[in-house]
Amino acid sequence: MTTETRRPASPAAQQPERAGNNTPAWAIVTLREVMVKARDRSYLISTLVTLLLIVGGVVFNAYMSNRGTDYTVAVTGSQGSSVVELADEAASANDSNTTFEAVDAGSPEAARALVSDSEADAALLAGADGTWTLVGGEEIDNGLRSPLSEALRLHVINTNAEAAGTTGTQLLAGSELQEELIDGNAENALLATVVGFVFSFLFYMSAIIFGMAIANSVLEEKQNRVVEILATAIPIRQLLYGKVAGNTILAMVQLAAYGGAALLALNLTDTADMVGSIIPASGWFLVFFLAGFLILASAWAMIGSMASRSEDLNNSSTPVLTVIIAALFAGMFAKGQLLVIASYVPVISSVAMPIRMLSSEVPLWETFASLAVALAAAYALLRFSEKIYRRAVMQSGGALTLRKAMKLEA
Repeated sequence: MTTETRRPASPAAQQPERAGNNTPAWAIVTLREVMVKARDRSYLISTLVTLLLIVGGVVFNAYMSNRGTDYTVAVTGSQGSSVVELADEAASANDSNTTFEAVDAGSPEAARALVSDSEADAALLAGADGTWTLVGGEEIDNGLRSPLSEALRLHVINTNAEAAGTTGTQLLAGSELQEELIDGNAENALLATVVGFVFSFLFYMSAIIFGMAIANSVLEEKQNRVVEILATAIPIRQLLYGKVAGNTILAMVQLAAYGGAALLALNLTDTADMVGSIIPASGWFLVFFLAGFLILASAWAMIGSMASRSEDLNNSSTPVLTVIIAALFAGMFAKGQLLVIASYVPVISSVAMPIRMLSSEVPLWETFASLAVALAAAYALLRFSEKIYRRAVMQSGGALTLRKAMKLEA
């Protein structure tokens, strides 16, 4: 199949960098990209639905966290009541909304009857040989089993200690195991895991949605020969810059809206205990996302310019998708030295570095060094994509490989 080269009717028209109103040509293209997308009903609906899901998820989590559970336990004596009381005291000490109430049934049979009639959640029965039995209906809730088991252990220790002339506290002295992390702490590690998943997922979705939008937009203009008309009015590279800038702005605004909605919902539901730690990392995530998305946007535009059909995009987008998936997995699973290395790899660092900042103390110079590497890669790939774009977007007759596109004349 022969490759046909289409050139704009007026080469001289490629010279001016600005439109007649002194507005840069790329800025006009950027505004057009933003306005077209802002009027797209599917884009607006999907954004609104996602916002509602985010807020709804935060509200539901707050409801589940604040929802207390009241357990009624049937007992047959003072010992059982003491165990249930210890479980209730432990729940209150842990700021839990769970409560435990003991109901004296008088006999094991009566206690089992209360459970059978659903008047008690479980029955705690003491055997004559010193054994204990927790009786449930169809099943025993783990939220009931674990606290009662721990309370029973403490009750037995106190009882045996009193018989030996000492106290349970003295017997357990020195048995508490504390945790210490050389780099970070346990709370930050858990927070990094949860927030890292969110960062990774948002980056993955934005890179796919807006990246494919760029590639399809370039391909559509190429197929309809609109690019030939545009090329007579503005330099082709300005068209590329505008598309990259417009979709980058849209992705950044959408991410900021998602993050703002989540933080607002956390504050309104009084579940913002860790928001102070999340906000700085979220800010850096937006900064690193900008650098990473510029790289991906340039690559998507280049892929779109080399394609001739929609099917070609699926075949040529594998390398870009691989990088995006690598960033997703790095954000969810990378730990230790692997996370440190990933935080310096462009695109992947968009997720890895903010997660590092959440889980441990990262020197400021490392943050800026990683950002500098990402921005340098973004600039280099944008210039390279510009050369391929100018060569390939005016071609027809079949899909181009990168090697063939590089051999074409600008």
